Amino acid sequence: MMLPAGMDPRTPVLVGVGQVVHRGGEPGLPGPVELAAESLRRAGADSGAGDRLLRDADVIASVAPVSRPYTDLGALVAAELGASPKRTLQSVRFGGDAPQRLLNLLAQDIAEGRAEIALLTGAEAVASGNAASRGGIAVDWPDQAETVLPTQIIGSDRGPNSDMENAAGLWGPVYFYALMETALRARLGLNKAEHLERIGGLWSRLSEIAVGNPHAWMPVAQSVADLVTPTPANRLVSSPYTKLLVANLTVDQGAGLIVCSAAAADAAGVPRDRWVFPHGGASATEEWFVTERADMGASPAIAAAGRSALAAAGVGIDDVAHLDLYSCFPVAVQVAAQAFGLPIDDPSRPLSVTGGLTFAGGPGNNYTLHSIATMAQVLRADPESYGLTTALGWYITKHGVGVFSTRPPRRLFRAVEAEPVAARREIAPGYTGSATVEAYTVPYRKTRDGDEPEAVVISALTPDGARTLVRACDADTIAAFTDGDPLGASVEITDADKITLL
Repeated sequence: MMLPAGMDPRTPVLVGVGQVVHRGGEPGLPGPVELAAESLRRAGADSGAGDRLLRDADVIASVAPVSRPYTDLGALVAAELGASPKRTLQSVRFGGDAPQRLLNLLAQDIAEGRAEIALLTGAEAVASGNAASRGGIAVDWPDQAETVLPTQIIGSDRGPNSDMENAAGLWGPVYFYALMETALRARLGLNKAEHLERIGGLWSRLSEIAVGNPHAWMPVAQSVADLVTPTPANRLVSSPYTKLLVANLTVDQGAGLIVCSAAAADAAGVPRDRWVFPHGGASATEEWFVTERADMGASPAIAAAGRSALAAAGVGIDDVAHLDLYSCFPVAVQVAAQAFGLPIDDPSRPLSVTGGLTFAGGPGNNYTLHSIATMAQVLRADPESYGLTTALGWYITKHGVGVFSTRPPRRLFRAVEAEPVAARREIAPGYTGSATVEAYTVPYRKTRDGDEPEAVVISALTPDGARTLVRACDADTIAAFTDGDPLGASVEITDADKITLL
């Protein structure tokens, strides 16, 4: 074969994709190394070149696993595959933006001649790990000394929470995203019922997409009522979120990509109908702490990364036929759709190709590797069209956007670190005095008698626009927020855990 006329031989191209899902009830308890290696074997088969590209890889990059925190997953996977890469890369311990950041780096390395063949993989085995713990079974997963390190670690491992956020009990994603969800509801001017219908409808549509995804963890269509109604199997986690409205981390899933230069793809005999080109890849970082963002229900960083990726591809969002917006929680999808100017309910252009992190599965940091692999298959079936995927880490904090097509790119790939334009909001920890309820969430704990609210976390704005947090645990205040809806109400803050509704 010969390269298309005018194509730079260093043009990076995605030639093989592989995914693996090991569901409960299937034999074995695979670990991250086994799942990641199998995903790359499948990517090799998908490329039509078998294991040739795997064995000849210059570099292997891995998304850091959470279920077993290997310091260099790529080295273990390379040994499984019989590969001898010159370099291994791995993302920092936490961050769902990692797949796109790593892909950007690999593609640029290829474009600049530092690599010819690159492998990118990641996997999680939380379901198998939990099953082993419940059954008292020792899993046969390889060990790795903490002193084994990759050639390069990619990303920011800065702590995600401020002191004020920690003091209010906002220590995990579900609480932050629930608070941001309510901030968005306030801006949309919706009451509780209207809002549940909106996010339930969004998630119901994702569940229907998952039904058609052979790699989905839970390919079952869910109605709005199924999703938003609390039941013993769908407990309230932190209002307005039930269990079925949040990412499902308890999965066994792996994904792998083979990226190489056009020259290497041609030399390996990869059929042209396998080729998918990265046209644009951008990353961006939000104002780091959620409570220091001007608007908790918006993301200037997603908008900036999106503009940069689309500009690099030379297309606009209206030219993109296929989308996958990172869907750990409903607010994340809505904020991204808002940043791109997309409706959330357009049947002709759904916002996911996989079904999202609740239904397709949320394997730790690695979801976007699955969405890119799925997008590649979608684009092969719709040649010349464009697809866009987004990646997200922490609390709508770290972002990646990729634009792909089987159509050759207009220019050689270049990764972009976009600079969002955002105003910072002052914070007022320990503030007492008059304020306005900007947002709130009620976290729930599971008890023998059912789900019980344990507190209400309130984000309030002072008269001069600063933000403060209150975590109130008294029964009267909790009841005021569970039985009523004091969003936008005036309050008097008398202590870090006490407010009076005015």
